[in-house]
Amino acid sequence: MSDGVSLAGAVLVGGASLRMGRDKAGLQIPGQPTMAERMVGILGQRCDPVLVMAAQGQPLPTLPARIIRDELRGQGPLAATGWALHAAARSGSRLAFVCAVDMPFLTVELIDDLTRMALETGADVVLPWDGQDHYLAAVYRTDLAERVDALMAKGERTMRALADSSDTQRIVRLDARDSKALTNVNTEADLSALVRA
Repeated sequence: MSDGVSLAGAVLVGGASLRMGRDKAGLQIPGQPTMAERMVGILGQRCDPVLVMAAQGQPLPTLPARIIRDELRGQGPLAATGWALHAAARSGSRLAFVCAVDMPFLTVELIDDLTRMALETGADVVLPWDGQDHYLAAVYRTDLAERVDALMAKGERTMRALADSSDTQRIVRLDARDSKALTNVNTEADLSALVRA
């Protein structure tokens, strides 16, 4: 990044995928890479290091990223985000872009916009808003890792708890291009729509 602040990236791939009924990291649109490969490729254009937060024993394709396995099963995205922020901080990064694995239309422009606002405002969290908060397409200060630990120790499990306890800034994204970038693939119907697109 131009001002010398390094941006780590973290892709959360270890979710239960209950609505999809199968692991989303390995989903493949015909003629394209798996979701995990696609997301690592997008983050790799802006982030160093790229971290992949995966479940214990979860099969993954070979990825140009550091794979970090969940310390405990079933803790959810807040715990995975905390582990990612700890790893990013150890790498020397002050900021980390954290996203879900199921966002095939994510753009580097969105990452750039969020990072720019994080640098300009000094906010703890910068996330896109399009009628709802997108916690798993957001930039986080890596020193929030200890706050995540404290929230988890109190029994909190939601990303909202982290945003609500932090200086959180929102970028309003309401045009069609931005909405597409924030699209998640949660069901077989979503995947079928992608294949037809």
